Amino acid sequence: MNVKSVVENKEKFQVELTIEVGQEEFEAGLDQAYRKSRGNISVPGFRKGKAPRKVIEGMYGAGVFYEDAVEEIYPQACQDAIVEKGLDFVAPPQVEILSLGKEGFTFKATVTVRPVVTLKQYKGLEADKVLPTVTETSVENELKQFVDRATQLEPVDRAAELGDSMVMDYEGRKDGVPFDGGAAKGYELALGSHTFIPGFEEGVVGMKAGDEKTIDLTFPENYHAEDLAGKPVQFTVKCIEVKEKKVPTIDDEFAKDVSEFDTLAEFKDDLKQKIIDRNMAQSEAKFRQALLGQLCDQIDIELPEAMVNAQIDSLMNNYAARLEQQGISLEMYLQYMQMDMDKLRSDLKEPAEMQIKQQLALDAVVAAEGITVSDEDVDEEIKKAAANLNVPYERVIEGLDKNGLKVDLARDRAMAAVAAEAKPHLITADEESGEIKVTEVTKDEPAEEKAEEKPKKTTRKKKTEETADGEEKKPAAKKTRAKKTTEEGEEAPKKTTRKKKAEEPKGEE
Repeated sequence: MNVKSVVENKEKFQVELTIEVGQEEFEAGLDQAYRKSRGNISVPGFRKGKAPRKVIEGMYGAGVFYEDAVEEIYPQACQDAIVEKGLDFVAPPQVEILSLGKEGFTFKATVTVRPVVTLKQYKGLEADKVLPTVTETSVENELKQFVDRATQLEPVDRAAELGDSMVMDYEGRKDGVPFDGGAAKGYELALGSHTFIPGFEEGVVGMKAGDEKTIDLTFPENYHAEDLAGKPVQFTVKCIEVKEKKVPTIDDEFAKDVSEFDTLAEFKDDLKQKIIDRNMAQSEAKFRQALLGQLCDQIDIELPEAMVNAQIDSLMNNYAARLEQQGISLEMYLQYMQMDMDKLRSDLKEPAEMQIKQQLALDAVVAAEGITVSDEDVDEEIKKAAANLNVPYERVIEGLDKNGLKVDLARDRAMAAVAAEAKPHLITADEESGEIKVTEVTKDEPAEEKAEEKPKKTTRKKKTEETADGEEKKPAAKKTRAKKTTEEGEEAPKKTTRKKKAEEPKGEE
């Protein structure tokens, strides 16, 4: 492989390479292409896949494997040329074959390179930072989740009330004809959950086991099924069983059952501390996101179109992957939303540009601070990920982009450096009035210390959220180059179809 010429600044951010692949390399590519393709070629007198290359070339022409050989060779040849010239490319190169023959081939690669970023300022940025208060109400709400999980349903011999659960058979009819999805047997419905259309749950209140009843209802005008929207229907309901909630007594015994603590007071103290830790982590994340936005304001740059398109492609792939996890294809989603691919790409352009600016800004801080990430740092992060995921180390490193992880870790450290030098405007909420108050950080109290100030922890029986040495657990390492600088634009759309329950009524909202 020989790079014959380099034409810089063909257009803004572009470098043009002319790359020549010689006969020896081309011959190796031809042989590889033959070996991959021969199994699909039938030649009279030979078993399928056994015909010699010369025979196939004699039958179909000398250039029968040329195109496949070029496809085999040019990606690596292009990559080698980019490395040789020390180009920092940011999008897949555009390739054009200039000449092709038995002596080899020559192609042109147009490479989009990373724009040079000049960062005006990254130290001393200012942003609001919330120091959240924890009220008894928030602790009780946290406790309620444990109560709800421990609450059981028990059969009762009485009329159903709102708050009960009813096991029923029902069938819906429109104009006397059953409609699809409008019937079920043995269906358990929480009364007051507003799972079904308005009026249904209220209509079965008062029924006891063995009762049958017909309820006249009308579907909402905006109901998703057009054939039922705004239409009058009748539901025939038979009550099989009524169940009421048995809420546990909230005392020390309850705390022992649902936690590792011996008393309810200890359990509540632990819940309070977890709320504090969670809220402080969220506060720090929002603080850093605000700083990152300001950091982007410190760079003034025009982004290469190819770089933006590559980022949009990445967002599209993430979009499609998240939809697939919900059982929806991207094509199905677009059809449901009455949107085409061009519209989706257009919607993703702004978030893609913002992500690129964030990455470039953080990379500029990495350079300014001289931040480096060693192979040992990467390996340590992978080990933490394996421990957090409780999977073998070997499984975590399968398909892992270590270079990408190294870039992510460097950007994390850059963001930490920006936050450490920033001036937070501490915002606290008055516990009684809820009024937001802004407190300026004074010179005799360092910003970092005041920003991280937390209420003293209560004595706990165990600290389940910390490691043995008291060090905070860090997020697991990512297997791919996740765009950690922002989540905007990457959020997968909410699922647009319902998962069908067994014999679930179409009367459900």
